[in-house]
Amino acid sequence: MRILIPILFLLPISIFSQNKLSITVDGVKTSNGHISVAVYDRSESFLKFDHVFKSDSTRAKKGTTKIDIDDLPPGEYALAIFHDENGNNQLDTNILGVPKEPFAFSKGKMRTFGPPKFKDCVLSVQSDQEVRISF
Repeated sequence: MRILIPILFLLPISIFSQNKLSITVDGVKTSNGHISVAVYDRSESFLKFDHVFKSDSTRAKKGTTKIDIDDLPPGEYALAIFHDENGNNQLDTNILGVPKEPFAFSKGKMRTFGPPKFKDCVLSVQSDQEVRISF
C-alpha cells in the first residue's frame, strides 16, 4: 500500500506532461520575413489553415533558423513549415495554387501531384524532441 500512494501522485504528471519540439530549419535563403510552423494532430485537418493544432513563427535568419513549439502533449504530429519572405502572414501561391515561397514538411516530401499526406509526415512526440528540416 505504501508503494501505491507515491505512484498515484506521479500518475497525473506522466499523463499530462507537456513536451517541447525544437525545430531547426536549414536552407533559409534570406533574413527577410518569418519562418512559420503549423502543427497538425489529425489527418483530416492536415494543411488546412483553419484547423492548425498549434503554430508559431520567428524572424528568419539566413542559413539556419530555430523555433520551439512548447506544451505539446504526447502524440503524433505533422509539421508544415514555410518562409514568409514578404511578411504578409500567408503562404503566397501562383495562379495554380503552387507555393511561391519556400516550404517543407516533417519527414514527407512533395509528391508529383501535390503535398504529402499526414501519415507521410507524422512524428511521434513522447518527450522533448529535436527535429531538423531543410527547404
